[in-house]
Amino acid sequence: MTGRRPYQEYKAASIPWLATIPKNWEVQPLFSAASERKVKNLGMRERNLLSLSYGQIVRRDINSNEGLLPESFETYQIVDRGDIVLRMTDLQNDQRSLRSALVRERGIITSAYIAVRPQSINPCFLDYLMRAYDVQKVFYAMGGGLRQSLKFEELRRLRLVIPSQPEQIGIVRFLDRETTRIDTLIAKKTRFIELLKEKRQAVITKAVTKGLDDSVEMKDSGVVWIGSLPIHWQMKRLKHIAKVQTGIAKGKDNAGKKTISVPYLRVANVQDGHLLLEDVATMEIPQEDLARYSLQCGDVLMNEGGDFDKLGRGHVWNDEITPCVHQNHVFAVRPYGVSSEWLNAFTSSRVAQFYFMGRSKQSTNLASISSTNLMELPVPVPPQREQVLIVESLKRSTDKLAALTARTERSIELLKEHRAALITAAVTGKIDVREAA
Repeated sequence: MTGRRPYQEYKAASIPWLATIPKNWEVQPLFSAASERKVKNLGMRERNLLSLSYGQIVRRDINSNEGLLPESFETYQIVDRGDIVLRMTDLQNDQRSLRSALVRERGIITSAYIAVRPQSINPCFLDYLMRAYDVQKVFYAMGGGLRQSLKFEELRRLRLVIPSQPEQIGIVRFLDRETTRIDTLIAKKTRFIELLKEKRQAVITKAVTKGLDDSVEMKDSGVVWIGSLPIHWQMKRLKHIAKVQTGIAKGKDNAGKKTISVPYLRVANVQDGHLLLEDVATMEIPQEDLARYSLQCGDVLMNEGGDFDKLGRGHVWNDEITPCVHQNHVFAVRPYGVSSEWLNAFTSSRVAQFYFMGRSKQSTNLASISSTNLMELPVPVPPQREQVLIVESLKRSTDKLAALTARTERSIELLKEHRAALITAAVTGKIDVREAA
């Protein structure tokens, strides 16, 4: 790794994915350095509910844990500070999640995870080592090929690379300092992206409610949450300027009908300001339904619901796939009194999102809006020429923000890659950090 020296002497590691290790390091099986924790929470001795999330052990509210009765937690296992938790399930399908974490407080966690107690190895070093093994996809090839899951009986022979205790402490100290520095940079860049999103929303909202000319005379829109708008604009309900087409429901009984297989759009395909078309599924529909549910160029696609941030989000359809239908959780709004681009811009504004949330049915982190409520959406309508000019101005502004966001996201990915590579290099002896520690 650039700027870091290797050790002076190495020896063969006899590990398939690691050719050499520093001469004074050892290779030991997991069971010689750590033991499995298998302490059930009988009698509800502990109530501090923990969960593995994105490589961290986090607290959860035991009283609001949906789908589980209090008795269910008696089957959970007790873990203590310094234990390592590993999620060795769904190995075949999920090769992206972070699968290990260091426990920092006593609590209970699902018995579906493996919990180990470090004995002759520093817990923080083992935590970093498991991160490196995870990045190197070591777990996925254990036991002779890919498996859906691993138990401790299979994991116990996992070969660990182990330096001396003082060296482990030095490596941990070095990695704690460097990963904290990297994480601080990532946090700043992530916050910058949030600010760019807020800026985008502010730019769009101002343009679609106030126009581009700050000197124009204003009037009351008659809608409290929109406020004033240019005097020459009109306010119209969506039902008076567009047709709202609901989609086709999956799982309909097509027995006895002649069907055809066609691509269809789901909520996952319709993002805020763009479409994701790399993974478009197909469905069987009656041939006579194709014309009714087919998307047309210029349709404004809008999500009926999902997570709060998905409600009402959308994009203009430009015949990217022909023919193509849409599922019932995606509306196709077909404008005839305004341009598609104008309507799409307005529905992505803060004021439209305020309306969607206010008219939606909500449950825990989920919301949905009916076509009836959608059709009542008040929409500012400037003259056609002005719609075009505002949309063009918005495109220039949002394109610049999107490019800056993309560059920042890429820099975050590079920092994450550097973080993972640094951890792997340090805990496998590719770099010597003893002086830096």
